[in-house]
Amino acid sequence: MHEALFYTKLENQTVRCELCPWYCILKPGQTGNCKVRSNENGKLITHVFNRVAAFGVDPIEKKPLYHFYPGKSILSVGEVGCNLHCSFCQNHHISQCFATEFSGFHEISSKEIVDKALKTPQNIGIAYTYNEPFIFYEFMFETAQQAREKGLKNVVVSNGYINPEPLKHLIPFIDAFNIDLKAFTNDFYLKQTKGKLAPVLETLKIIAKSEAHLEITNLIIPGLNDIESEFENMVQWIAEELGKDVPLHISRYFPKYKLEIPATPTETMLSLYETAKKHLHHVYVGNMSDTKRSSTFCKHCGEILIRRNAYEIQIQNIRENGNCADCGTPVKIIFY
Repeated sequence: MHEALFYTKLENQTVRCELCPWYCILKPGQTGNCKVRSNENGKLITHVFNRVAAFGVDPIEKKPLYHFYPGKSILSVGEVGCNLHCSFCQNHHISQCFATEFSGFHEISSKEIVDKALKTPQNIGIAYTYNEPFIFYEFMFETAQQAREKGLKNVVVSNGYINPEPLKHLIPFIDAFNIDLKAFTNDFYLKQTKGKLAPVLETLKIIAKSEAHLEITNLIIPGLNDIESEFENMVQWIAEELGKDVPLHISRYFPKYKLEIPATPTETMLSLYETAKKHLHHVYVGNMSDTKRSSTFCKHCGEILIRRNAYEIQIQNIRENGNCADCGTPVKIIFY
C-alpha cells in the first residue's frame, strides 16, 4: 500500500479523492469507484504501487500510435481496476476487479521497470496501458519520472477520465497519449460506461495544447455510436478543437464482456472512414485487415509514406528532414 496523491481529508476520518471526476467520498474501510484506492484510517491508499498485473513488449502500433516512432517496440505495463465500467470492455478480467482480490500481481519497483525497458531491444520506452493507467497514477508518475531521466519515452493509453490538475501535473513527463473517445454523446457515456463525456473532451483539449503527441481511438459499436451524424459531429469537433493533423483510429467492435451485439459490419467501418477523411488528414481503421486504410499518406499529394500490414511497417518516401519525398510537405510523424 502507498499513500495516494490528490485527495482531501474531511471530518471523521472521511476523505475525498480528487484524482478523477467521480470525486469519491470514502469513509474508513471503503474503496473508490476505481477499485484500487481506499480509505485506511483516514488516509487515502493506493493498492497498485510497486506491482503490475500485466507486463509485455508490444509494437508501438498496437497502442495504437501510428505517428510516434513507427516500427519501434515499447515495454507495456498495466494494473487492475478502472474508473469507467464499459459494457464492452476488452480487458474486463483485470479492469473490473478489486486490487485486494486480485492474485496475479508481479511485485516490481519503478527502477526495475526502467531497467527492463533499457535492456529490451528496439524499445523506445514504457507504455502505461492494458487497464486505465490514471488510476495507478502514483506508480505511473514515479516510473515516468525515472524513465525520463534515463532518456526513455513515456506513453499513456487512457480513457481520459481524469481531473485537470493531476493531468497537468503528469503531462511534462509523458511523450504521447492515445485517448479513447468512446462516443460523442453523454447518453452513451452514462449508459455504456457509467461516466460522462465532458471530462474526456476537456482532457483532450488539455493534451492538444501541450507538447505531448496525441492520437485518438474510437471503437465503433453497431446501434450505439455508429450514427453518421453523431460521428461526423465528433470528427468536426476533433478538427476544430484539437487540429486536423491529430490521427484518429476507428476500430471495429467485436462482442466482449456484457455486450453481445454482433461485430461492426465492414461497410459501416468504410463509410465512417470516408466521413472522417472529409475533416481529418489522418484516419485509420483497426481490428480489421485493410492495408490501404491503415497506411499513412501525405496530406498534400497523397504519396504513401508508411505502408502497414498488421504490425509490419515499411517507411518510404520520407526525406531525412521528415518531409514528403514527393512534394516536400512536412510530415507530422515523430521519428528518431
